[in-house]
Amino acid sequence: MKLLLSFLSLVLVSVSVHAQDAAKRDPHQMHELHNDPKSYIGALEDPKRDAYQKPHEVLTALNIKPGETIADIGAGSGYFSLKLAHFVGDKGKVYAVDVSPDMVRYLNRRIRETKASNVVTVLADNDDPLLADRSVNRFFICDVWHHVENQTKYLSSMKKMLKPGGEVVMIDFHKKELPLGPPMQMRIAREDVIKQLEANGFKLSKEHTFLPYQYFLVFTAK
Repeated sequence: MKLLLSFLSLVLVSVSVHAQDAAKRDPHQMHELHNDPKSYIGALEDPKRDAYQKPHEVLTALNIKPGETIADIGAGSGYFSLKLAHFVGDKGKVYAVDVSPDMVRYLNRRIRETKASNVVTVLADNDDPLLADRSVNRFFICDVWHHVENQTKYLSSMKKMLKPGGEVVMIDFHKKELPLGPPMQMRIAREDVIKQLEANGFKLSKEHTFLPYQYFLVFTAK
């Protein structure tokens, strides 16, 4: 069982890098990258990612209020978590949620180095972010949803964990040929994400279209 969990963790981490890195790699190259932590972190934090991910524009579009609590699902190296920390301010909180112990340890070091006292890491299960009910203003899910195994259970958990009026932010790659992103068979089309969330008690409240390769959807509970 321990071996199976380790294998699943490796698969999830490898997919995350492939989705977020600005370079294309075959499975063998991805395996080598995972075994080289320095290169792996470098891939997640590649400055080239900013050109298409537009992190400042994304967070500005969300109109985040100081004092909010935001859960960054699949936080990885903290690419968005530490930026979110700036937006929520000292009275806010960012839960940096990930299934990889390596990423959680790395981000814990970054939190200590940057003195980001409003960021808390969470080593979560593959199908549960492990947060308290009604504890989160927004779930932020970027380039991650397509490899959550039990999405229906995850949506049910998130709905319980949201505060009244809370939001679920979904950003992921369009299901079409693009110069980067996960393999086509792993992508979820924009229309299918909307149908899925609507079937599980959410409604689309906003959509932003300025990202070149990804859809950017905001949902609220019905």
